[in-house]
Amino acid sequence: MKLDRKEVLHIGLLARLGITESEVDKLGEQLSNILENFEVLQKVNTNGVLPTAQSIPLKNVIKKDEIKPCLPQSEILANAPRKDGEFFRVKAVLE
Repeated sequence: MKLDRKEVLHIGLLARLGITESEVDKLGEQLSNILENFEVLQKVNTNGVLPTAQSIPLKNVIKKDEIKPCLPQSEILANAPRKDGEFFRVKAVLE
């Protein structure tokens, strides 16, 4: 499918591209080639092929939970820049 100059300029406007006059012919040729490739793909028989969002199967890689003993509270609070009794003290985020 060959795009004319007017169509190339319209596509450039829709895509918010600042196409210069020297780029119109080159871009028109490139877009036409892309559309020709899609015309070839439209001829491929896809009967019996299920639609898919992924070309390869996805699999979550997760680590099993391991139960470990907690650190003592005093050890955790030892590194706190500010503390208030048994709690971390932080600056107020809301008024």
